[in-house]
Amino acid sequence: MKEGTMVSLREVDEHNWPAAAALRVGDEQRGFVAPAMGILGRAYAYRRCRAAIYAVYRTETMVGLMMVRDLDEDPACYELQQFMIDCRYQGTGCGQSALRQLMQLLTQEKKYPVVEVCVNREDAAALHVYQKVGFVHSGYVDENLPECVHLVYTL
Repeated sequence: MKEGTMVSLREVDEHNWPAAAALRVGDEQRGFVAPAMGILGRAYAYRRCRAAIYAVYRTETMVGLMMVRDLDEDPACYELQQFMIDCRYQGTGCGQSALRQLMQLLTQEKKYPVVEVCVNREDAAALHVYQKVGFVHSGYVDENLPECVHLVYTL
């Protein structure tokens, strides 16, 4: 990321949701990441699971979305269920910076000790970003999602 470029996480609200809805993933990612409207809809659907959706901003431009929810199963943890950076801003460091900020935010919240994410094993770019931030393979394989790698981040 260029010097002086700031990435921040902000609430998605009645003022910025149209910008969120306009975010797009590249053609090569469509099988791995939900479209922006799908992420917004999922955050609403999971509101009883205390889902939170964050807009990723690079200075004053929205460049991505993140959705995290409480996973009340055993063991209870945060689940980073959706994360996307608009195709125009990938490769700029925004994703790594946003993930680090989210981990700091969840660490401060102190609700759970772990963040989980399930990533398609063919999505090499996403796996690289998660591992660079500190996520590690848990060894768990979900029989319903054998194509996915289960990663965890200890807060």
